[in-house]
Amino acid sequence: MSRSLKKGPFIDPKLLEKIKKVSAGGGSGSAGKPKVEIKTWSRDSTIFPDMVGMTFLVHNGKNFISVLCSENMVGHKLGEFSLTRKFTRHGGHIAKAEAMAAAETEKRSMEAAKEPAAGAKK
Repeated sequence: MSRSLKKGPFIDPKLLEKIKKVSAGGGSGSAGKPKVEIKTWSRDSTIFPDMVGMTFLVHNGKNFISVLCSENMVGHKLGEFSLTRKFTRHGGHIAKAEAMAAAETEKRSMEAAKEPAAGAKK
């Protein structure tokens, strides 16, 4: 459910202070964009246009994930780009067997491509 228009988008006050400090002061890189990584636990903060080009270290519950804000991210939450669950591929024995077969086919095709080249040199 989206936030009320009356309330406006949410951004953590401490995070906002850090953003203002970095954008106003030191640590500027190419084209005046800061290179400083801002560490935050506020996954529910909305990305504002002022944050474009900044790098945030967003906590996912275990580690801090580096998130570089771009124009396409404006309006989304920081937590959307720092995944909390590790994806392991679907399937079990069947998927593993298919992957092994595909690797074997790839190996055979590479060997077949090398053989005519060796015969042409003679």
